Amino acid sequence: VDFRGLPDALRRAASTAKEYHARLARLEQEQDQALAELQKLVPNVKAAERLLGVQDRFEAVSRQYEQCSEASRAADLAFQEITKTRRERFCETFDKLAEELDQVYKELTRDSAYPAGGTAYITLEDPENPFSAGTKYTAMPPTKRFRDIEQLSGGEKTVATLALLFTIQRVRPSPFFILDEIDAALDAANVQKVCRYVLDHAHETQFIVISLKPEFFYNAETLLGVYKDSDLQSSRLLSWDLTTAPEHSEGGEAEQLSLSSGPVASLEV
Repeated sequence: VDFRGLPDALRRAASTAKEYHARLARLEQEQDQALAELQKLVPNVKAAERLLGVQDRFEAVSRQYEQCSEASRAADLAFQEITKTRRERFCETFDKLAEELDQVYKELTRDSAYPAGGTAYITLEDPENPFSAGTKYTAMPPTKRFRDIEQLSGGEKTVATLALLFTIQRVRPSPFFILDEIDAALDAANVQKVCRYVLDHAHETQFIVISLKPEFFYNAETLLGVYKDSDLQSSRLLSWDLTTAPEHSEGGEAEQLSLSSGPVASLEV
């Protein structure tokens, strides 16, 4: 073997068999490492196909994202429009309610001694954001000073509540009212005032009143009574159309009083 073409370092390394074999082992190891690195650089023939699949999925997800974004923007605009409409309608209705409330309360509280009646008004606690806060309702009966509504008597609270209820009816009319023993906490004078209001506005809506007070019976158009039938072990219904009854006379009033003291529990105006 001619070693003249080898570098001096290799020729010196080959001077002994031990050094030669050690050097050969290192070169084989470096060769294996180089082959391993080259193997990694071998192109993956399926890489292009996988790339196309990833691109297709990316485009599909991108389209879904755009669609969802568009739907979200549309929903947000619709929500803002609904919120605006809700606030406008609420404020419009509330303003009308606030305007009418005092007049209705005066109708329910005026009498010959106090023809001006009481005073009532309602305000928003947060006018800028009415749905985040409540309302403040103030009612002052005749001859009473201003105070919180919780300090009013049971009858005065009932009249104030009825005023608010009737005002809502005036602003947003409904075909009929069902009033269940609204006169329970009222004295005779206030019962008469409520009855007078019902009669004055009976042409606007139908009032169905559950009551045990004769003042309502005298002025009703129809009386309905419920009683227990012991034989049948069930409830029975009585009705009396007062529009066909004779005009009020001494005998007629006695007959109505007799009926009102019986099982009659409701009337219709």
